[in-house]
Amino acid sequence: MIKYLETRDFNEEQLQELFKSVNWLSANYPKRLVKAMKNCETVFTAWDNDKLVGLINAIDDGELTAYVHYLLVNPKYQGQGIASELLKMVKEKYKNYLYVILVAENKPLIQFYNKNGFEATPNTQVMEIINE
Repeated sequence: MIKYLETRDFNEEQLQELFKSVNWLSANYPKRLVKAMKNCETVFTAWDNDKLVGLINAIDDGELTAYVHYLLVNPKYQGQGIASELLKMVKEKYKNYLYVILVAENKPLIQFYNKNGFEATPNTQVMEIINE
């Protein structure tokens, strides 16, 4: 049974294992990843006993806008509604904010977020600088 918590009570190895499971670049920087998760405003986690299997985090301005930065679920646990549950927790926490914003990077993610109440923003383009 999956347990959902608002916690930062994970260690470097647990976090790195989760990020590696989805092949994200952030997994290569475990110390920085832990520091980032411990410093952002919101972190909800999904646990199978002591195994970290999912995580969502959000960064907010305290009043109007929240940005969902990471939402990831270990592939062995995907298809069980874990991502939807984590997203529901963020939507509940930020229900009085004007905006909850995220980036969907491919068609399946766009469909997933549409199914969970998000809509594409017209005339926008995601922009970034990557400093590796």
